[in-house]
Amino acid sequence: MAQSYDVIVIGSGPGGYIAAIRASQLGLKVAVVEREHLAGICSNWGCIPTKALLRSADVMHTATHAKDYGLTLEGTIKPDVKAIVDRSRGIAHRMNNGVGFLFKKNKVDIIWGEAKLSKPGEIVVSKTTKKPVEPIGPIPKNTLGEGTYTAKHIIIATGARPRALPGIEPDGKLIWTYFEAMKPEEMPKSLLVMGSGAIGIEFASFYRTMGVEVTVVEIMSQVMPVEDADISALAKKQFERQGMKILLEAKVAKVVKGANSVTATIELKDGKTQEITADRMISAVGVQANIEGIGLEAVGVKTDRGFIVIDGYGKTNVPGLYAIGDVAGPPLLAHKAEHEAVICVEKIAGLPNVHPMDKLKIPGCTYCNPQVASVGLTEAKAKAEGRDIRVGRFPFVANGKAIALGEDQGLVKTIFDKKTGELIGAHMVGAEVTELIQGFVVAMNLETTEEELMHTIFPHPTISETMKESVLDAYGRALNA
Repeated sequence: MAQSYDVIVIGSGPGGYIAAIRASQLGLKVAVVEREHLAGICSNWGCIPTKALLRSADVMHTATHAKDYGLTLEGTIKPDVKAIVDRSRGIAHRMNNGVGFLFKKNKVDIIWGEAKLSKPGEIVVSKTTKKPVEPIGPIPKNTLGEGTYTAKHIIIATGARPRALPGIEPDGKLIWTYFEAMKPEEMPKSLLVMGSGAIGIEFASFYRTMGVEVTVVEIMSQVMPVEDADISALAKKQFERQGMKILLEAKVAKVVKGANSVTATIELKDGKTQEITADRMISAVGVQANIEGIGLEAVGVKTDRGFIVIDGYGKTNVPGLYAIGDVAGPPLLAHKAEHEAVICVEKIAGLPNVHPMDKLKIPGCTYCNPQVASVGLTEAKAKAEGRDIRVGRFPFVANGKAIALGEDQGLVKTIFDKKTGELIGAHMVGAEVTELIQGFVVAMNLETTEEELMHTIFPHPTISETMKESVLDAYGRALNA
């Protein structure tokens, strides 16, 4: 007889493990199916270990600029690649084990293997065929295995994987995805990065700080295309000041592999071509959802452009079947997956006052140097919607704390609806903006007006004062610029 649960979650990434834990908290009997490693890509190969690498880059950057702070460091400062990678991988192990502990604490069963929907309310789990790039922690004890399992509610949280362009497929040696870029055996002397989204620009920033010659090729007209144009322009200026080469409105048309290098033919916006030879290349042209091989066709799940179609509560068109996180469409962010998980499970449990997520209030963060963070509409999108707006800008160069830190290159930009005073967008570039952006997210979630923000007291001296000054600037009242 098939083992039965109230909820089965397929995948243990940020969306999956949060869904399982919240369901258990609400008194439901829960199991999670995992084929590779607990905690998913984010904790093992994405969000967390990349930030460990970037932290090493931050320390490297500060050390190499010690003279700017009146300090003298003896000897040559150089990266120890193995130690940097080992630290990052150690943190991934810690995150992996932490999720295992949370499952045990919350009495969530783990089913190890590959799940496939056989009919509504039923999955068949087979032995995993997935061979991890690197084992991440041991399989927890008392883990269930192959067999048939049933549940009234099944949540698909299978995530996504790197997208490959035809003819430029990653090979793990010369053309990397983020998997290989995260654990180099040695630093390449030169690197070509295809794509300047969050993944591409973070790795470009890391490797450039480590002394690698970095060229970024972006098909769109600005670096980090989803960001506000002012923020993108300032970030690009800083990247280039650090020695990064950036080619915009350019396309990698062809790649020829050598013995230990790649030569890429780049099509430029004027129709001309340029050849670039680099030791390694990173393909960072986005990701695609993991929707194959899980039985969607067997039960008639509707998909659109490679993602599972859901409503505001994670429901698919098949009763009792849900999808959350990257597999359910953009924005492809861990915190979006986590919040989506809570909404989905609380709706399943019948809690009152469960509301669909407002995607305009989901912040985005890029941990390059300088950092970039944003929420809501860009100026261009607000105008395209026909909104009458007020725009405020405040530079870090006019902020005392930023100057004292030696981090005076940055900008905060705020966008308000002129008629209502509603904050509809906030965009930031500079030191620690990934920590600051949440202040604007909270304000937007509480439907705070410009008047309330202007009467909020920000501590001095802090970089956060740039946030208030940007609001003041939108209304012609900036005090320090």
